[in-house]
Amino acid sequence: MHDFINVVLLGIIEGITEFLPISSTGHLLIAEHWLGARSDLFNVGIQAGAILAITFIYWRRLWTFVTRWREPATRDYLLKLLVAFLITAVIGLIAVELGFKLPRAVAPIAWALIIGGVWMIAAEQIAARRPESSTITWRVAILVGIAQMIAGIFPGTSRSGATIFAAMLFGTSNRSAATEFAFLVGIPTMYAATGYELLKVVHSGSAAHAHWGALALGFVVSLIVAFAAVKWLLGYIRTHRFTPFAIYRILLGIALLLIIPMSS
Repeated sequence: MHDFINVVLLGIIEGITEFLPISSTGHLLIAEHWLGARSDLFNVGIQAGAILAITFIYWRRLWTFVTRWREPATRDYLLKLLVAFLITAVIGLIAVELGFKLPRAVAPIAWALIIGGVWMIAAEQIAARRPESSTITWRVAILVGIAQMIAGIFPGTSRSGATIFAAMLFGTSNRSAATEFAFLVGIPTMYAATGYELLKVVHSGSAAHAHWGALALGFVVSLIVAFAAVKWLLGYIRTHRFTPFAIYRILLGIALLLIIPMSS
């Protein structure tokens, strides 16, 4: 029962934080200090639940890519999504080949939360002074791909936050347009990450030892919670800035830095 509750809590944390600009990976790594460490497969698997939620939310947009891909505007948008995804994939594979592992210490996550929060406030102020634009340029697509991978390497950065603000700072000042592109890029990225982890598990022969029941439960919980969280966020950003999320990041980061010496 205790492990059941922990899995549900991790699914809820992932569902809430995956698309809010507050870092899901950072929150999960912090939560695991109290709820128990989980495998990379579990963490990526529950992230896939959140990505499935965004797939359901954007299914009409995704369907237009299938039915209207011959139209120049649709084809141009698709190519930019593809380029952003490929940049992330290539840098990610290089990181894997170099043996990169996510840091699990709390201090780097805390600092990433604080620095990211300050950067978000400054970035939104800069973007607000620029003319309103919903256009996704090639520069935006390239920088979103780079930002997505940076967020994957430094827990606490926030993939959604990094990509949304990369878009807003470098050409797409409209929050809704920047958010949509960032979320759509995340769909193939997280599905690919999940597939990669599954292949690793099968290849290593450790599939028999994986806690598939816990993974399935976390996946479903994350899916449901993420669907509700994203629906709320998309309505919120039409009339509000991201500033409250930045303040939350800063306060959480400071609290973690204060707790670390006390818990060591």
